[in-house]
Amino acid sequence: VQLQASGGGLVHAGGSLRLSCVTSGFTFARTAMKWLRQAPGEGLERVSTINGDGTWSHTIDSVKDRFTISRDNGKNTLYLQMNNLKPEDSAVYCCGFNDIRGQGTLVTVSS
Repeated sequence: VQLQASGGGLVHAGGSLRLSCVTSGFTFARTAMKWLRQAPGEGLERVSTINGDGTWSHTIDSVKDRFTISRDNGKNTLYLQMNNLKPEDSAVYCCGFNDIRGQGTLVTVSS
């Protein structure tokens, strides 16, 4: 199983980023996926979850008006569109399913 996140970077507050997670080694289209993040000194937080066919998702209240999870099952890829970013969104973001998660991508939002 491989999960490779990308798309992070340094942005000013109010900016946008689109994270991607390319996957392989399992049946992506049948697997509910999630984005998680971990800020410095903080615990791991589940940000957003989407079911296998993309018909259902859940995003935490603190970002649900700004972040959108989606997937392309033809490309075995998970996405997280992040708009109106805030400094408190700064964290390492990774994707995963069940108890598996891949390497993350760093998002830094400057004020």
